Amino acid sequence: MPNPKRRHSAARTHKRRAHDALKTKSLSECPNCHATKMPHRVCPTCGFYKGREVVEVAAQ
Repeated sequence: MPNPKRRHSAARTHKRRAHDALKTKSLSECPNCHATKMPHRVCPTCGFYKGREVVEVAAQ
């Protein structure tokens, strides 16, 4: 198998890795309790999804 003849420069390596950073999660607001939650998922705070209670959440 062929191997590289010369090493890649640091600039070339950094340019390649420029898009490897983690993206921020997109969050939406729960219409029931106004807490932030992941879109298209049950709200972990109140347990509601699409206007109805799907999961019972223990009182804190």
